[in-house]
Amino acid sequence: MPRVKRGFKARRRRKKVLKAAKGFRGSLSKQYKAASIAVKRAGMYAYRDRKVRKREFRRLWIARINAAAREHGMSYSKLMGGLRKAGVVLDRKMLADMAVRDPAAFSQIASMAQQA
Repeated sequence: MPRVKRGFKARRRRKKVLKAAKGFRGSLSKQYKAASIAVKRAGMYAYRDRKVRKREFRRLWIARINAAAREHGMSYSKLMGGLRKAGVVLDRKMLADMAVRDPAAFSQIASMAQQA
């Protein structure tokens, strides 16, 4: 009985891993064993950091809104509480964008929050 060498399937699997490791430094892009470990690790970081990116953007938006709110004599939490009471439905991304690009519109929103 002839032995099975798994040529085609194994080669296809290895080529897939080495293609994913393209651009990695040194043996991590050349040797299959090192590349497979590096690709697995890269995948784990990518999965984790897709969630971390969302957290970091939210932190950035809050920092920008807080800075703009303090220019109008109120804290971030006071601004957000006032907006909720006033019934203004704007997410943090939009508020932060307004604070940076359209300070006049943000000042109107801040005054609405102060009145509420």
